Amino acid sequence: MYTPVEIQIMRMPSGTDLPMPRAMTAGSAGCDLCAAIPAPVILQPLQRKLIPTGFAIAIPPGYEAQIRPRSGLAIKHGITLINSPGTIDSDYRGEIFCPLINLSDQPFAIERGMRIAQLIIAAFATPVWTEVPTLDSTLRGTGGFGHTGH
Repeated sequence: MYTPVEIQIMRMPSGTDLPMPRAMTAGSAGCDLCAAIPAPVILQPLQRKLIPTGFAIAIPPGYEAQIRPRSGLAIKHGITLINSPGTIDSDYRGEIFCPLINLSDQPFAIERGMRIAQLIIAAFATPVWTEVPTLDSTLRGTGGFGHTGH
C-alpha cells in the first residue's frame, strides 16, 4: 500500500504544450519528464547539457524529488544523468532541469517532448547526530569497496 502525497506543479512558459509528468504504468515508481526545448539539441559523445523540463514544483517538507535516468535511453543510447540520482530539495521553486550526458560514441538528438528522465518523490529522515567514541561492531565491520568479492 502507498500513501499519495500532493505536489503542486506550475507550468513554465516553455512547457505549456507538454504533458505533465506521469507514470507510464500502474506500478511505475517514477514519472517521466519531457524535454522543454524549442529546437532539437544534439548531445555529442561525452558532452553534457542542462535540459529544461518546462515546470517547477513545490515539494512538501520531509520529501525530496529525485531525478533519475530512463533505463531505455541509458542502455540503448548511453544517455544518462551526470549526477544520479539528482536531488531537488523541498525549498527549491525554480524550473526543473535534467543534466544529461552522452556516454556513447555517437551523437544523440534530443527532441522537444522526448521523455528524458524520471522523477520520483521520496520521504526522507532528518538525522539527529549523536557523537560517540566508538560504534557497535558488526560482522561486516569496516569492510567495503568490494570486500565480499575475493
